[in-house]
Amino acid sequence: MTTADLLADALGRICEVVHEVVGGLTAEQLAFRPQATANSIGWLIWHLTRIQDDHLAAAAGTEQVWVSDGWVRRFGLPFDDAAHGYGQGPDEVAAVRVESGDLLTGYHDAVCRASLGFVRQLTDADLDRIVDERWDPPVSLGVRLVSVLADDLQHAGQAAYLRGLITAG
Repeated sequence: MTTADLLADALGRICEVVHEVVGGLTAEQLAFRPQATANSIGWLIWHLTRIQDDHLAAAAGTEQVWVSDGWVRRFGLPFDDAAHGYGQGPDEVAAVRVESGDLLTGYHDAVCRASLGFVRQLTDADLDRIVDERWDPPVSLGVRLVSVLADDLQHAGQAAYLRGLITAG
């Protein structure tokens, strides 16, 4: 197994979890928050997808699928086009409402395809390339990819837990 294969497998697993979590839920279930300061499944899936899109597009030197494929218009959220959820509070979380899970999975699938296209061509040597100078030490591509995977897996697990709360009754 190559590094590219490993990264592609990890991204594919996130995509599977996203579909398992979102599948069959109503708009109200996707927006459910167990308390006013909690995240909803809709926000968690939107956020993890936005982070993957934002960070991998920057690393690949491409435009985000959010903009290039028109997802920003389809979602119609009351945020700046560059928003990806980092630092958002309860009011912004509540504003992420979708008519169906198909919107979330459609966007996630498009980002997953772009991400897989990028990581499948990577070599081990590529992982040392610095992709973000704003940090000390600067962030390498390998560190950025692990960060995205960790964030996405954490939020996918949170969304799966919420689904369990919603559907357990």
